[in-house]
Amino acid sequence: MPRFSVIVPAYKVQAYLHECIESVLGQGYSDFELIAVDDCSPDGSGAILDDFAVRDARVSVLHLPENVGLGRARNAGMARATGDYLLFLDSDDTLTPGTLQAIADRLKEADEPDLLVFDYVRTYWDGRIAPNQRADLLAQSPEGPQVFTLADRPGLLKLLQVAWNKAYKREFVERRGFTFPSGYYEDTPWTFPVLLSARTVAVLDRVCVHYRQRRQGNILNTTSRKHFDIFDQYDRVFGHIDKNPSLDRWRPAVFGRMVAHLATIYCSAGRLPRSARSAFFKRCRQHYKRYRPAGGGVGTQTRHLLFGLGARRTFDGLRLAGRMRRMVRARRKVTYRRLRTALLRLHYAIQRRRPLDPGLAVFSAYWNRGYACNPAAIEATVRALAPHVRTAWITTPRHARTLPYGVRRLHPGSAAYWTALARATYLVSNVNLPDHYAKRRGQTNIQTHHGTPLKHMGVDLMDRPAAARDMDFGRLLRHVDRWDFSVSANRHSTLTWERAYPSGFTTLEYGYPRNDIFQQATAEDVLRVRTELGIPREATAVLYAPTHRDYRRGLCTPADLRRVARDLGPGFVILLRTHYLEDGASPAAVPEGVIDVSGHPSVEELCLAADVLLTDYSSIMFDYANLDRPIVLHTEDWAAYGAARGTYFNIIAEPPGLVARTEDELIDILTTDAWRGPRSAELRASFRARFCPYDDGHAAERIVRRVFLGEDGGLPSVIPLEQRRPAPAPNRARALTPPPHTGVPATPSLSHFEVHPQA
Repeated sequence: MPRFSVIVPAYKVQAYLHECIESVLGQGYSDFELIAVDDCSPDGSGAILDDFAVRDARVSVLHLPENVGLGRARNAGMARATGDYLLFLDSDDTLTPGTLQAIADRLKEADEPDLLVFDYVRTYWDGRIAPNQRADLLAQSPEGPQVFTLADRPGLLKLLQVAWNKAYKREFVERRGFTFPSGYYEDTPWTFPVLLSARTVAVLDRVCVHYRQRRQGNILNTTSRKHFDIFDQYDRVFGHIDKNPSLDRWRPAVFGRMVAHLATIYCSAGRLPRSARSAFFKRCRQHYKRYRPAGGGVGTQTRHLLFGLGARRTFDGLRLAGRMRRMVRARRKVTYRRLRTALLRLHYAIQRRRPLDPGLAVFSAYWNRGYACNPAAIEATVRALAPHVRTAWITTPRHARTLPYGVRRLHPGSAAYWTALARATYLVSNVNLPDHYAKRRGQTNIQTHHGTPLKHMGVDLMDRPAAARDMDFGRLLRHVDRWDFSVSANRHSTLTWERAYPSGFTTLEYGYPRNDIFQQATAEDVLRVRTELGIPREATAVLYAPTHRDYRRGLCTPADLRRVARDLGPGFVILLRTHYLEDGASPAAVPEGVIDVSGHPSVEELCLAADVLLTDYSSIMFDYANLDRPIVLHTEDWAAYGAARGTYFNIIAEPPGLVARTEDELIDILTTDAWRGPRSAELRASFRARFCPYDDGHAAERIVRRVFLGEDGGLPSVIPLEQRRPAPAPNRARALTPPPHTGVPATPSLSHFEVHPQA
């Protein structure tokens, strides 16, 4: 007897069926049967299911002789089910990785409840993902009960009325005789009776299903009189309550959900034919009167009252009035924004007439995403070496937690922000300042950049439309003309920046300040960061940092992390760091053995924690090389990347470590000692000599002394590569540092990237 019976009805879904079935068969948890029901589909769905059944013994296919609809097709699947629990999955939706294991674990924790309710997200054809707006109802409290009844959590009735966001104990379903009716809204008379009747309920606060929102083809969004089916379905719901007097106390709550559901259908554009709207509203009134609980207690919402009165014209009038109010509010917001913008520009113009503040320096990074990169290292060094200079950082409240104690936060676009841009003597950023900023005589702009360039940048993209997209090169060069200094980590960067950004700036070929930490961190720092990230002490940590693809949209992780993590085994942990232009992975899409560190404020600390870097064409390789630790490149799409973006040299011919051209080669490199073997060290040494000549731990000091203190001579001499002692690799750090149980005190956070509450 399997743990789960996963029932998948299929009808005219051949374009989505492979992805659906593979999302089930690819689960790490294997104790299940998949019952696929071909509902006499006229396309190739039946043949696709048969092919899966041939390849995997867990799949059985039931071909129905005639089309019976989703509800009855599910019933046919249930009749064959032998699992402890039933799961329903629509054939254009998918399970997220690790779902079955997570459900199995939660069922065990909750002592085999009748019902387990879990979360989902909506996925759209254009790549958008929208969370469940009522996900808060699934919150799990460590102190709260593991299992409860609906009376303890009546809010569960407000969840989307679908069958596929729950796991059902089969014995409970069979004992109560639950089946699906036919019709458009077959989930309604299933969901309510199941929720009302379950003696034990548990929740799982985890996204388990990707609910596909098809551009066309969803029957609930088609214009048809079949939407009148909803009335028959609520007749069945209240019929169930009538047959079970113990459920009568739920009548007001179910009545309220019915009224809301009917109003949603009536108000949804495109569902009801124009000629049917009056008849639908009349049926709404009839159901209102038929099922209104005795004694009231059903709420006083306007739509309740209007349904009861059958006042369709008033109902429509109020809907129109509401739409008009929303339009007026939207126009007011536009007017307010325009007025505010005009006042702020006037404010900025006035502030530009005031004297510059010689003791003010303003910093920002990554389009105001927080305290990070080269500007952060320079800011920390300014506070240490030039305490007469006050520093302020431009960022949003979301990233305010990253600011060191005492550093003033400037909210982007605020009056204080424009005052600072108008009066600061020093402005430091790794990207360009906003369009409306106009540089004043006496202001010093330092462009730090945010990586050694492998891919084409600046005006070198003029013949690369896929990468340049809608870039305004004239605007770009106007921004470049503001630069006084350009920070460079090596000769390659110097030559590239001066060609890609032709202007009159002065190059500071001093090394990258953000890499100073690699020479200053200790063994205790390395182990501290690993502990904070949840990396087991003896595990090998692989930092996987793929770069952005100009020819692709959305999250890009070329390596199959599920496969790589599985083949590497429990001795490895993969740290996933997505590109800052991407939103990061959905928690449900992160497989076991992978930690998503995309939101960590310091990529430098992630490098300290890693035993090996796995990347493709990201500039992180140039920084990580300073640690003199192994680097592996995964270059499966090298030809496509080079054609779309273009590169300044062939990284495959001059790599910092071993190169995997396929996923099989990548797994082979990582599952053997090749990744840290002599060939890897030889390639890395050559790479370091070329690209890391100045990153000796004093780059930020050189910049601060040159720009903020005016010391043209006597800057710290560059320490040769062979004399540098970067932070020890984790295995060496473990040898140097006793385990925590010995009582050795923890080392405080690194000074440049220490996170404090904001002042």
